[in-house]
Amino acid sequence: MTKIVFMGTPDFSVPVLRTLISEGYSIQAVVTQPDRPVGRKRVLTPPPVKVEAMKHDIPILQPEKLRNSEELQQIIHLKPDVIVTAAYGQLLPNELLDAPKFGCINVHASLLPELRGGAPIHYAILQGKKKTGITIMYMAEKLDAGDIISQTEVIIEETDHVGSLHDKLSEAGSRLLAETLPKLLADEVSPKKQDESQATFASNIKREQEKIDWNKAGEEIYNHIRGLHPWPVAYTTLDGQVIKVWWGEKVQAATGAEPGTIIELTADGFVVAAGDETAILVTDIQPAGKKRMSAEQYLRGAGSHLTPGKKLGE
Repeated sequence: MTKIVFMGTPDFSVPVLRTLISEGYSIQAVVTQPDRPVGRKRVLTPPPVKVEAMKHDIPILQPEKLRNSEELQQIIHLKPDVIVTAAYGQLLPNELLDAPKFGCINVHASLLPELRGGAPIHYAILQGKKKTGITIMYMAEKLDAGDIISQTEVIIEETDHVGSLHDKLSEAGSRLLAETLPKLLADEVSPKKQDESQATFASNIKREQEKIDWNKAGEEIYNHIRGLHPWPVAYTTLDGQVIKVWWGEKVQAATGAEPGTIIELTADGFVVAAGDETAILVTDIQPAGKKRMSAEQYLRGAGSHLTPGKKLGE
């Protein structure tokens, strides 16, 4: 029976682990990030992959840093045939990359060499791409730069957001891994090198990237909102206070108003001028210190002072 060590951390990794289990591979250990404080109350919470591994009584390792750790030596001592990673969150040292008989492979949520890094799903939508996909590759010590073993495309629908695309890609990655692993173990794959000249990067989203720039075209703003939904969520400001914009829709509005100006109140929310002949109907928000609510609820309550002509983002 093929011995596998699986390395992954967030929700994206869970269906991949489930696939390995259902396909009958012997999972020697699961390596994941340490438990972290979550939420306002900072409750120490295990990563999703740990929760899944516990259901199947799989040994779990959680090194803060893998390089030069005791856990690194434990993994090597297990002598896995192959190491499978999916959104683990750390680069693997050469000592580990060289250990398994069939190497270390990674399930990555983009069509490499596009969108290397930790936030490929976000950037696929932020950049307005019409398709993305999954790449299974051999791991290298350089970020997402290893030889490509297999790929599959996933279409990005106009209404997709990070949450829906995340789920599509996670399932696509699971299916592609189930197809690819038997071929790899039978030495029936033909890896190809990545074209470095085509490489682009998708580093983790920073706070300053979350703010909406109303000077941009409506299409870009719409992609910005859905490219940060449901995490970490786009925001703007109103009277100097941060207001999260959970969702919005593109609408036509040839008004000549300055970008960021509220031009209309509707039954569904409020319409904000963009930097071209379009606008955004804001439908789902979270004012500072409040819970998420519909824009319509906000306008009936705390936002009753909101009138056309008011400007966001200042």
